Amino acid sequence: MSEQSKPKRTGSKRAAAPARLRVKKTYKLYVGGKFPRSESGRSYAVTGPDGAELANAALASRKDARDAVAAARKAQRPWAGQTAYLRGQILYRAAEMLEGRAGQFAEELAEATGAEPHAALGTVEAAVDRLVHYAGWTDKVASVLGGANPVAGPYFNHTKPEPLGVVAVVAPQDDPLLGLVEAVAPVVATGNTAVVVASEDRPLPAMSFAEVLATSDLPGGVVNLLSGKVAEIAPHLASHADVNGVDLGGVGDEALAAELEAAAAGTLKVVRRPGAGGSSLDRVRRWVEYKTVWHPAGMAAGVGGGY
Repeated sequence: MSEQSKPKRTGSKRAAAPARLRVKKTYKLYVGGKFPRSESGRSYAVTGPDGAELANAALASRKDARDAVAAARKAQRPWAGQTAYLRGQILYRAAEMLEGRAGQFAEELAEATGAEPHAALGTVEAAVDRLVHYAGWTDKVASVLGGANPVAGPYFNHTKPEPLGVVAVVAPQDDPLLGLVEAVAPVVATGNTAVVVASEDRPLPAMSFAEVLATSDLPGGVVNLLSGKVAEIAPHLASHADVNGVDLGGVGDEALAAELEAAAAGTLKVVRRPGAGGSSLDRVRRWVEYKTVWHPAGMAAGVGGGY
């Protein structure tokens, strides 16, 4: 073939693909198994340690807090009515889902806290381990905290732990994922439901964690996540008559913590104070109450004995 008859190339290089803008994630609240915006329509800018803007997060209001409590109350009885084994399997599934997205969460944690990538990944892995740990507690709580009591008489006396109800949680401000998991897992493992106020300055990992919960078979309303100002949202939860317990472990302001504790006392709530340590059993024990049942035993119980 002569040079003149050879087909000519119109170009030796493929045209470069146009540059794409990064699609920023929209972070919403997580209430009743859904992802609504704040009813007020408000949002606030979330920045990293270097001042760079990461995203906008929903700024929850008093109405959002009330809606979250209503959703938690509606879900509490059915959740407590599930078998302990099933609750454990659902928490274990949440751990699987979190582990499957470890890279994403490590990136978000690094951006939010300034941690090195390997340290952020280690934190995510620790959060996975915490979920697995508390999943294992679900079917052991009754045996460890309850049991038959010796009594002098023809009676059978048995004590069993039961969930407290709805628990409001102020998540740790400087530990937006692991601290949140450590606070929430023992609450729901024992059959309670939770309304959580995420870290005010670093809410993004917590709000992404809502997606993990939503895809892990956890019934809607068992965990509700709010982002916004702790000083604005927490007082409404501490004084709410339909909230049975308050975890103030994530409140860094001593004056605010004292105010919230006083508000909680008005409706006789169980309170976990800032700085309260303890083992995982202590955390589990905090959110249960005890029911003791007396029943006749022996011949007094009827024909053929029994109880």
